[in-house]
Amino acid sequence: MAFPAFLDTCVLFSPTLTDTLLRIAEEGAFRPHWSSEVLEELQSALIDKAQIPADAARRRIGHMEAAFPEAAVTDYEVLVSAMTCHAKDRHVLAAAAQAHCEVLVTFNVRDFPVSSTRPHHIETVTPDAFLLDQLDLYPTNVGRALVSQVLEARRPPTTMNQLLSRLSNAGVPQFAAEVRRHDFD
Repeated sequence: MAFPAFLDTCVLFSPTLTDTLLRIAEEGAFRPHWSSEVLEELQSALIDKAQIPADAARRRIGHMEAAFPEAAVTDYEVLVSAMTCHAKDRHVLAAAAQAHCEVLVTFNVRDFPVSSTRPHHIETVTPDAFLLDQLDLYPTNVGRALVSQVLEARRPPTTMNQLLSRLSNAGVPQFAAEVRRHDFD
């Protein structure tokens, strides 16, 4: 059984990075988790920061929920007050703990000091480090995910090099560089 990983809002913002992560999850490398609060934050960020129309933001989140109905973490609210990480992120750590996640994937690693995650046996990692681990542990799964992402890209059509450039720009440059060393075309 694939291990559980909690995906923070910031990791789900980039459509390219989100697509890559969820395709790798579909390949069975890990089980993604998120909370309704994370998805609400995502919707607000997509509308306010990315200037995506509200209906398009809701549609994107709806596709994520439909593809991974088991990803939704519930009944974590009672744990929030006991979390010792940054106040604005306590709901994230509480949901990750409730889902018994082994890792919390976030760009905001500093907001989750080890002293706050260790009691819950959760490791906080950047998406770059997380994807490098996935590539190391499951190279075939990651390769299939990336190839399908390229083959299914329609608007616009995308090459592997273009996808890797987009991933690098989305905050996972080491992963993109390492994938270039593999022959996934």
